[in-house]
Amino acid sequence: MTIEFDVDLHLTAMERQVSFLDRDGKGASVVTLSRTYSASVEDLWDAITNVDRIPRWFAQVSGNFELGGRYAIEGNASGTITDCKPLSRFALTWEFAGDVSWVEANLSKVGDDEVRVTLSHTAHLSPHWDTYGPGAVGVGWEMGFLGLAMHIARPSDPRPDDMEFVTSGDGKAFITGSSEAWGEAAIAAGTNAEIAQESAGRTTAFYTGESV
Repeated sequence: MTIEFDVDLHLTAMERQVSFLDRDGKGASVVTLSRTYSASVEDLWDAITNVDRIPRWFAQVSGNFELGGRYAIEGNASGTITDCKPLSRFALTWEFAGDVSWVEANLSKVGDDEVRVTLSHTAHLSPHWDTYGPGAVGVGWEMGFLGLAMHIARPSDPRPDDMEFVTSGDGKAFITGSSEAWGEAAIAAGTNAEIAQESAGRTTAFYTGESV
């Protein structure tokens, strides 16, 4: 299967922001992504929350999809749904490799059949952050936003295979561009430029399996 798409179009469609705060008495980072989709809020909400549609653009999921319910993403994180306002927002814990972080997503109409999705992922600062910076979660979520865009545009198409994506020319270009953009967002948030750029390179290598 040949995976081709307009890399620059999808990279420039994304807004990225990095900020820092205290959470539970510890320093934490907030990685925020925003993108506008041509869709109704009803269809976009369904794509994001319908257990039958999520695997068509993101990953296999299971669990109890209601407030207080537990969810699990195959081969990835699990957690608890801590807030939910249908067609508007949800929040959940993101539990992975013994750590807990927090994800919040908001949907807002910005025009006729246009919806803006904003997702924030908050995590305590750690050696993992020191190594990869915001790209550690930013690139992963950005690939999810890309998958959602492809699904909304062509809902009957199957989701590209993960390995085929990261080894394709466009996939590598997208990951590299996303990593570099998150490095720039880190610099804008006050991170030393050399450190941010080195972290971006390690993030690219992590996702592509290639040295940078």
